[in-house]
Amino acid sequence: MVDVQSQGDSRKIPIDRVGVKNLSYPITILDRANGTQHTVASINMYVKLPHRFRGTHMSRFVEILNEYHQEIHIDTVGEILKKMKEKLHAEEAHMEIRFPYFIQKAAPVSKANSLMEYRCSYVGTLGEHEDFILGVDVPVTTLCPCSKELSDRGAHNQRSVIRCRIRCTGFIWIEELIELAESSASSPLYALLKRKDEKAVTEHAYDNPMFVEDVVREMAKKLNNDLRITWYSVESENFESIHKHSAYAFVEREK
Repeated sequence: MVDVQSQGDSRKIPIDRVGVKNLSYPITILDRANGTQHTVASINMYVKLPHRFRGTHMSRFVEILNEYHQEIHIDTVGEILKKMKEKLHAEEAHMEIRFPYFIQKAAPVSKANSLMEYRCSYVGTLGEHEDFILGVDVPVTTLCPCSKELSDRGAHNQRSVIRCRIRCTGFIWIEELIELAESSASSPLYALLKRKDEKAVTEHAYDNPMFVEDVVREMAKKLNNDLRITWYSVESENFESIHKHSAYAFVEREK
């Protein structure tokens, strides 16, 4: 049959990224407490298409995933990128894996257990050099220092999210980044709280007020102290409870 994708193209315009997007696929993630965890990811797979080809072979992306059949984790991303380059005759391959990750978490006083969800990502690129970025989105609570200082009764707080992306030279658990983020906010969040837990969480946040600027600085300070990390970006967004807008701060550093 005619291979239309491999036909020549006279426009002489290379395409930076072409491939498949939002492909749902079961994957296996390394889990610090249980060894492994099964989840379902949304996967984007792209290659750089030379100007001489009309198109790429979309089916080959799925074929490559099927070769690994759920054995997709941090250690296999590089192998998949290499196979993408080989099978699609590409100069560069790019892969984004975004997935929910669950950690069993005990409430602070009652110790009631529940599963807490975190949104995580692996982003890998293989051209002349290999690049890999690990990302976590961590929901937290922040309490406004200004509101606490000004108010006679209480202080306003809000649910926030800390988004952290890192490049590293050694292995880092997802849980490590989550713990760093939660310790950089006024309080962690929990899926299940009893009344005595609510009291403890509320009082902990009140005793630990944080501006959005404080959050990213605290997180950056911890990342600076980890010699395995060579680059990071940290952003914090507060979904304000007394404003219609969000408060936002961002830090990016190469070490």
